[in-house]
Amino acid sequence: MSEEQQQENHIQVECYAGYRADESPRRFLIGQRAITIGEIIDRWLDPSHRYFKVRGDDGGIYILRQDVPSQTWDMILFDSGCRDETRLSST
Repeated sequence: MSEEQQQENHIQVECYAGYRADESPRRFLIGQRAITIGEIIDRWLDPSHRYFKVRGDDGGIYILRQDVPSQTWDMILFDSGCRDETRLSST
């Protein structure tokens, strides 16, 4: 993926701030569009990233990735949920 494509995937994320700082996303913005997270379906870690599979208030399923060192967020997957045959398996 080119640097330009990576920058296009960057999103702004508002998080719940608990005792460990930014613990989990609550809302994110894609351009001017705000999506409130209704459910965190799954979450996982790797050495330099945190991943969240979430359901937005628009019914869509998103996978959000936080780059821990740079504190930037990307949307790496979107499923609108409009067609049953394209639904993600754990939803």
